[in-house]
Amino acid sequence: MSTEAVRYEVEDGIVNLVIDDPSQNANTMNQAYTDSMVKAVDRVVAEADSIKGVIISSAKKTFFAGGDLKLMTQAKPEDAQQLFDNVELIKATLRRLETLDKPVVAAINGAALGGGLEIALAANRRIAVEGGYKVGLPEVTLGLLPGGGGVTRLVRMFGLETALMEHLLQGQQRRPAQAAEKGLVDEVVATQEELLPAAKAWVESVQGDEEAATQPWDRKGYKIPGGTPSSPKLAQFLPAFPSNLRKQTKGAPYKAPRNIMSAAVEGSQVDFETASRIESRYLVELLVGQQFKNMTQAFFFDLTSINGGGSRPAGVEPRKFTKVAVLGAGMMGAGIAYVSAKAGMEVVLKDVSLEAAEKGKSYSEGLLAKQLEKGRTTQESVDEFLARIKPSDDYADLEGCDLVVEAVFESVELKHTVFGDLQDVVKPDALLGSNTSTLPITELAEGVKRPEDFIGIHFFSPVDKMPLVEIIAGEKTSDEAIAHALDYVQQIKKTPIVVNDSRGFFTSRVIGTFVNEGVGMLAEGVSPVSIERATTQAGFPAPVLQLSDELNLELMAKIRGESKAAVEREGGTWEPHPAEAVLDRMIEQGRSGKLKGAGFYDYADGKRDGLWSGLAEEFPVAEEQPDLEDLKERLTFIMSLETIKCLEEGVLRTVADANIGSIFGIGFPALQGGAIQYVNGYEAADGSIGIEAFTRRAQELAQTYGERFDPPTLLLEKAKNGEKIS
Repeated sequence: MSTEAVRYEVEDGIVNLVIDDPSQNANTMNQAYTDSMVKAVDRVVAEADSIKGVIISSAKKTFFAGGDLKLMTQAKPEDAQQLFDNVELIKATLRRLETLDKPVVAAINGAALGGGLEIALAANRRIAVEGGYKVGLPEVTLGLLPGGGGVTRLVRMFGLETALMEHLLQGQQRRPAQAAEKGLVDEVVATQEELLPAAKAWVESVQGDEEAATQPWDRKGYKIPGGTPSSPKLAQFLPAFPSNLRKQTKGAPYKAPRNIMSAAVEGSQVDFETASRIESRYLVELLVGQQFKNMTQAFFFDLTSINGGGSRPAGVEPRKFTKVAVLGAGMMGAGIAYVSAKAGMEVVLKDVSLEAAEKGKSYSEGLLAKQLEKGRTTQESVDEFLARIKPSDDYADLEGCDLVVEAVFESVELKHTVFGDLQDVVKPDALLGSNTSTLPITELAEGVKRPEDFIGIHFFSPVDKMPLVEIIAGEKTSDEAIAHALDYVQQIKKTPIVVNDSRGFFTSRVIGTFVNEGVGMLAEGVSPVSIERATTQAGFPAPVLQLSDELNLELMAKIRGESKAAVEREGGTWEPHPAEAVLDRMIEQGRSGKLKGAGFYDYADGKRDGLWSGLAEEFPVAEEQPDLEDLKERLTFIMSLETIKCLEEGVLRTVADANIGSIFGIGFPALQGGAIQYVNGYEAADGSIGIEAFTRRAQELAQTYGERFDPPTLLLEKAKNGEKIS
C-alpha cells in the first residue's frame, strides 16, 4: 500500500495522478498532499517526453475536499509569511502541471469544492460523472477566498463580471450538469465506469494538438473576456462593483467578498504569475484574521456536527414519517404543510372551517405556480405535490397520521383543546408536536395522555425559506421523541437545534432582548436612522425597527404581559425595560406594525414607505448622539449575554446549537460565527481578542447603559480561567 497522498500510475503512456491520502477518508490540501503532489509533478516533468498526457483523479468517494480547515483555523498573524510560502508552493506545483505542454484532464468522481475545483481548474479539461454532489468555490461562505488559483483562473476563463457574480462572491455550488452549463466542467458522463475511459479517450484524441494542451490564458494574443479595468467598456461600470457589494452586505464589514473583488480586479491588470501572488496575499490576510475563524466555526464545524446528528440521542431507531397532521392553516401551518408535502409526506391540513384549510393549501399552490412559471417544475409534479395536501375541517381525517404539528393561536387553553380532540384519532404512537414559539412545552404537555411523546417543533417564518427548526424537549419528553423529531426535520431538509424547555425557549427569548435593546434606544433619544444603520452595519439581515414592525408590536406586548405574569407567579420581580414605554406608546397611536399598515415605518400598499415622520415628535432625537460602535455592540452583546444565560440555565445543550440557532433562526451576524463564537473570538478596539476582551467590554457597556450588560457568572468564570465557552 502506497504511503503517498498522490499515487503515480502509468498506462498506455498516460499518467494518472491518483489523489488518495491514506491517513484520511477525504483528500484535503494538507502537508501530505503538498509533498506528494510536488514529487508526482517532478516525475511528470522529468518523463514528459515519454508520456501522452496526464489524468488527475481521486480514489476517494469525493474528488477533493479542499483545504484542511482544522489546521487553517489555527493560523496567527505571525504565521503570515509561512502561510504565503506554502500557498505559493501548492500553486507553483499546479502551474508546472498546467504549463507542461501535455494535455491534462481532471476526472471528477465526486464533490469538488474549494481546493478540489481549483486543482481541476489547472487542467486543460474537466470531465465529471453525473451525480448528486456539488462543484464550486464556496470559500466566501467561510470567510475565505479561493486562494489556490480559483480567483485568477476564473477571471481569465469567464471575465471579471461573470467570475465575480456567478462563481466567487456568493460561492455558488452546482451539480455536475449545472456546472457544465456554466462552463466549469467540459463534459459529463453517466457512470463512474465511464469516467476514466472518457479521460483517456480525450487525451488520445488530442495528441499533437498544441492548443488542447495549453490554457487559453497562456496562448499568444489572449485577452480576458469582457476586458480589463483599462478597457473603456468595463471601465464605465467597474466603479459600481464595490458599491453594489456594499449594498448586498448592507454595509456590514464582510472581509472575504472585499478581498475576492480586490484580488480579481487587481489580478486582471497583470500577468498570471503576478495575479496569483496577489491572490495569495489576499488569502493570507483572511487566514490570519478572526472573521474567517468565526465563520468557519459556525458554517463548517458547528453545522457539520448538527447535520451529522450531534444532538440526536444514541440508540434510537430512525423513523420515517408518512402522514402528518398540521393543525391550523394560517401562515405557519400553510408553510409547514408545504415543506412536509415537498418531502413526500401526505398532509392533512386541518382548520375550523374547510374554507380556511383550503386557503392554507392555496399557499402551496402559489409557491408551485411561481416555480412552474420559471420552468423549475412540471405540471405533473405540481399536481402530484398538491394531491398530497388534503384540506379538512374534520378530526376524523387525521386517522393514520404518525406525526402532529400543531400551529394554532398561541393559547395554552386552545392548544390543550386541540390535542384533546385529536390524540385518540391519530396513530397511538404518533409524535405530538407543537409549533409554539413561546409557551412552555411542559405546560402544553399537561393536555395530552402521552407527555413523553409531546415535543416542541418550532418553525420560523416564512417556513419555506427559513432553514432552522428549534426542537424543544419538555420535562417528560422522551429521548425517542427527540430523536424522531430530529428525523422529521432531516426529512424536510432543514437544520435542527435541540433545546430544553423554558418560556421563550432559546430563539424567542434571545431575539426579544435584541428587539428591546433597539426599540429602547428611541426612548434615549437615539436617531431612528442611526439605530437602523447600526443594525445592518453590525451584520444583522434586517434593521431592528423594521423587524419589530414585521414581528408586530401588539404580539410583543402580549408576550411581555405573559412573561411578566409568569415571573410574578413564581414570586419574582419583573424588571421593566425602557422599550416597554415605546411599544405602549406606538400601540396607543394605532401603529402596531406592518400588519396594521403603520408602525415605526409608514406603509403604502403593504410596502415600506420610509420611517414614520412622527417618530421625532414622539421620541425626540437628542442633540448628542452615542457612538455608532456602541449602538452596534449593544445589539450583539445583549444577544450573546442572554445566550450565555441560556447555557447557564441548561436551556441550551450545546454551543453548536447556540451558534447555528442564533444565525439561522434569529439573524445574529454571520460574520461573527454565532452568539457564542462572538464571545470566544471577540475583537476589541485595542486589538485584543477573546473571552477576556468580551468580558471587559460587557462591563464597560454595563457601566454606561445599565446592569443588563453585566457579565453572567459563567462568563466571569471562563474569562478568569482564560477558557473558551465550549
